[in-house]
Amino acid sequence: MSRIPLSQFPHELELMEEMNSKLYMENCYILEENERLRKKAELLNQENQSLLHELKQRLTVDSAAPGNSSSKSKNRAPKSSKK
Repeated sequence: MSRIPLSQFPHELELMEEMNSKLYMENCYILEENERLRKKAELLNQENQSLLHELKQRLTVDSAAPGNSSSKSKNRAPKSSKK
C-alpha cells in the first residue's frame, strides 16, 4: 500500500499546521504556569520552614523558663471529691 503525499491535501496540511501552532502555544503557557507555581510553592515551603523553626524556638524557650513544667498536672489544683 502506497502513501499519499500530504501535499495533495493543502487544506488539511494547513489545518494540521494551525493546530500544531495552537498546541505549541498552549504548551508554552502551561510550562510558564508550571514554573510560576513551582516558584510559589518553593517560597511557601521556605515560609513554612521558617515558621516551624520559630515555633520550635518558642516552645524550647517556654519549656526552659523558670516556673514552667513539662508536666501540666503539676500546675493544676487537686480535684475535689464529691460524696
